[in-house]
Amino acid sequence: MKRAHKALLRGLLGGALLVAVIALADPARVLAQLRQAHVGWLLAGLAAAVASNVVSALRWRALARWLGADVSVRDASRWYFQAIGLNALLPGAVLGGDLYRAVVLRRAGQATLASSWSVVLDRVSGLWMLCAIGGLGAALCADVLAPWLRLPAGAFTALMLAGTALWLATPWTLPALLRRWGVRWLGPLRAAAQRPDFNRQMGWQALASAAVQVLSAAALAGGGLALGVQLPLAAWAFAIAPVFLMAALPVSVGGWGTREAATVAALAPFGVAAAAAVGVGVIYGLYALVQGAMGALAFGLPGQSAREGASE
Repeated sequence: MKRAHKALLRGLLGGALLVAVIALADPARVLAQLRQAHVGWLLAGLAAAVASNVVSALRWRALARWLGADVSVRDASRWYFQAIGLNALLPGAVLGGDLYRAVVLRRAGQATLASSWSVVLDRVSGLWMLCAIGGLGAALCADVLAPWLRLPAGAFTALMLAGTALWLATPWTLPALLRRWGVRWLGPLRAAAQRPDFNRQMGWQALASAAVQVLSAAALAGGGLALGVQLPLAAWAFAIAPVFLMAALPVSVGGWGTREAATVAALAPFGVAAAAAVGVGVIYGLYALVQGAMGALAFGLPGQSAREGASE
């Protein structure tokens, strides 16, 4: 299947899912929810989303520099926010923007290790901490979530905490695992993992990724508060994992459709009506569009050649 046909199919699938979710939630109610949104909370959520991506850009820059790239704060921020715009508009969720970052870093004269692996590891570290914070949030919401799985709250909490602890320890097993895997294309990563400052870099990645996800949860909560959805912070910490993971699936354009469906499912145990949950997902999607536009205005549009590379 040609790339254009795949892009069209993803757009149609995501659009169909979004329409179906809105239809099930009642379009009139969803629209009413959005119309009554509190401007102050909307702006607070947007500010948290912007702060989250600023930290993300700095995290990526630190990782790229650790891998040998000479990239400035301005360039890292410019390319990161341009990538957000591409993520919001291109089929394939975060893949288009990630590829764009790798392409522009490579064309800036940086080595393949820094340009490719910095993007891959940056994305992996974000997903790693996203799942960890989601697990901690789930443990703190055991009294609400455990009955849905027909588990005692104590057992559910123990499972979530144990799983999260093991998950958090995973990166520090990477050097030993890479030594056992003799795959050639992992050679550059194996060399980086054997550096004496590996643990320090992983510690920085963990702290930066935690800040990113906390700010992302605050952004999602801001959208919820704008619609009158008041939940404990732990509930939002849990919700970001399914919502953001579903939005990152390469089966839609900009996560539209998958994000809203996941928001409905994640917030349902807390008694949030479907119309309000869809509204929260839509607001978070709009945050990405606004940030993409802000990036284009502040830093310029991606070059034509870079856009072509990102869409492949």
